[in-house]
Amino acid sequence: MTVPGEKIALFIDGANLYATAKSLGFDIDYKKLLREFQSRGYLLRAFYYTAVIEDQEYSSIRPLIDWLDYNGYSVVTKATKEFVDQTGRRKVKGNMDIELAVDAMEIASHIDQMVLFSGDGDFTRLVEAVQRKGVRVTVISTVTTQPPMVADELRRQADIFTDIVTLQTKIGREPSERPAREPRGPRDDREPGHTPQFLQRSTAPPQRAGAGAPVDDDESYE
Repeated sequence: MTVPGEKIALFIDGANLYATAKSLGFDIDYKKLLREFQSRGYLLRAFYYTAVIEDQEYSSIRPLIDWLDYNGYSVVTKATKEFVDQTGRRKVKGNMDIELAVDAMEIASHIDQMVLFSGDGDFTRLVEAVQRKGVRVTVISTVTTQPPMVADELRRQADIFTDIVTLQTKIGREPSERPAREPRGPRDDREPGHTPQFLQRSTAPPQRAGAGAPVDDDESYE
C-alpha cells in the first residue's frame, strides 16, 4: 500500500536482488523499476549498492553501474577485499550492509516509506530502527524459492512484505531480453525512444552463469 504523494526511498542490495531474480528466472529492468516506484509517490532517492573488483581489467557489472548512475539512481560502491581462508581458498568479500544502513538512517527523517530490495536478515535491526522514526518499511524479496530468499525475521519485522514475483510483469525483463554486456556510452538513452545497447535484446551466444552479476558478500574461488 502506498499513500499518494508520500516520499519514498529505495534501497537496493544489488547482489541480493540479482540472486533473487536469477533464482526466479528473470532479469530486472531498472528503467521499469524506477518508473514503477515514481508512479507510487514522490521518489526522493533510489540507492543501489554493490561492491566491485577493482583490479579486474574489465568488470562485467561496470556498464550497469554507469547506466544506473546516469539515469536516476544513486550508486554506492566500494572495492572488494580479497583474502585466503584456512583451507587455502581465495575469497572475495564485498559487504555493503553498513553503507546501506548509514544512508537509511540519515534519510529516514525525510521520507514516509523505505522500500528495501533485500532478504538479508542482517537488516532486521535497521528496519526496526527506521520504523521507530515513523517510517513505514516495505521489504521486497521472495518466499517462492526453496529455501526462501527472505529471512523470516526480516519479513516479520517489515510493515509490508511484497513478493517480487507479484512485480515481475512490472519490473522484469524476460530471459530472451537479457542485456548485452557493453553500452556505447553512459548517456546512450538521451535520444527519445533510444534504449542503451546493453539494455537491448542480445543476439550474442549465452554468457556463462553469473556474468554481469554484482559481487556477493562472500564469493569463493578455487
